[in-house]
Amino acid sequence: MNTSKMGLILRKPFYWVKKLSEELHWSFVSAVVLVYGINQGMSLSLIRISTQYYMKDEQKLQPSEAQVYSGIIQLPWVVKPLWGFLTDTLPIFGYRRRPYFALGGFIGVVAMLSLSINQNLHLASALLCLMGGSAGAAIADVTIDACVTENSINHPSLASDMQSLCGLSSSVGQLIGYAISGFLVHLIGSKGVFGLLSIPASLVILVGMITREVHGHNVAYKRVSQKFVDAGKAMWMALKCENVWRPCIYMFLSLAVSLHIHEGMFYWYTEAKDGPSFSKEMVGSISSVGAVGSLLGVLLYQNAFKNHPFRGLLFWTQLLYGASGLLDLILLSRVNLKFGIPDYVVVVGDAAFTQMIGRLKWMPLLVLSSKLCPSGIEGTFFALLMSIDHIGILTASWGGGLLLHAFNVTRTQFDNLWIVVAIRSILRMLPVCILFLIPSSDPSAAILPSEMLKSKKGDETLENQNMEMAPLVSSLDQQLVDT
Repeated sequence: MNTSKMGLILRKPFYWVKKLSEELHWSFVSAVVLVYGINQGMSLSLIRISTQYYMKDEQKLQPSEAQVYSGIIQLPWVVKPLWGFLTDTLPIFGYRRRPYFALGGFIGVVAMLSLSINQNLHLASALLCLMGGSAGAAIADVTIDACVTENSINHPSLASDMQSLCGLSSSVGQLIGYAISGFLVHLIGSKGVFGLLSIPASLVILVGMITREVHGHNVAYKRVSQKFVDAGKAMWMALKCENVWRPCIYMFLSLAVSLHIHEGMFYWYTEAKDGPSFSKEMVGSISSVGAVGSLLGVLLYQNAFKNHPFRGLLFWTQLLYGASGLLDLILLSRVNLKFGIPDYVVVVGDAAFTQMIGRLKWMPLLVLSSKLCPSGIEGTFFALLMSIDHIGILTASWGGGLLLHAFNVTRTQFDNLWIVVAIRSILRMLPVCILFLIPSSDPSAAILPSEMLKSKKGDETLENQNMEMAPLVSSLDQQLVDT
């Protein structure tokens, strides 16, 4: 009896996927798994670890330089709303999705192969290739976002199942990517990993070939510029609403002041004479444990904190997020060794706890963002909010690089790294001073004025609603886990 129940439990996910394939077509389910799970979840995890070692071992960069450049690499994600707008309003050869999958995959293949094949690649060229890889992933991501949103509108009863499929694919891919990243970098080097990453990018081209899409005729290309202007005006009107711009300022500042110094810690983990000297395999496993902590944060929020008022939850999570940063001081001071606690145990515990708290802090902001979107431009405005958050992350990365440089943290000099960690931890707590910008209501209450929530009628509204929405956050989640 127990065996039959266990077999039923194990078969249940396969039945679920089969059901989605029958209702939505196998090509859509395959596209979600290939783009979210392999090209985004697994590939971005692999490229993060391989890029760290590439910048350190091949380009011989200082920690501060690597930190600044890690932000530059993510620039294509900042303009993600532009990619989304193009896929919705500018068809290529009568198709709105298939050519963009092919374009994103092609850019990714060329970028990764260029990094892998070329010897002694100049830093500027290497950055362009890495940015090309990010651009390819961003274009593919925004295109599958649009496909998911369209299917959610056409099959509303399966909307939650589609979101679960997206999240599950991304999370599993991410865990696999981090788990094998260190081993692959050790076996074939960072450039070898870049070469392997051309395979997931080529699978995105395959997605463009198998995706089912109706061919359109008589596309009004002259209307594209007018649609762009209309969307800009609508977003500007929304941003002038006090209930919208106040939370936007908080979300940007809360991310911007949480400076990223992970490159400094990475160099200390691997280069410092009195440091832990972690192997490539251990570095990858640390990131995978951090990803597990992030998933625990989601489960904790869903089951215990999803109905708590925004301000109260953000107050405590922001304080805990700042305090979690102080765990790095235990490592740097080597206090853990005096009590017989291995460095790896402390780092793994730090990664899991920090990512769990970081996700608990991020989840209410996602809910708040969804409530700031006016009717008629929901997807476009949500994309704008995510872009603002990307700019905040970019600012934090550059600010962390400047801080590492200011305190002379180099490949061989880590005496002042503890000061950088202390400053970073204090800055993480500062957003509690501007919590007045966040509504004090609970997540179930409406935030926007009633006139901004009234649905508009017409074909233009339907077209605008087809812009990407909930799946848009997956790329940002990936960066939050990385940092």
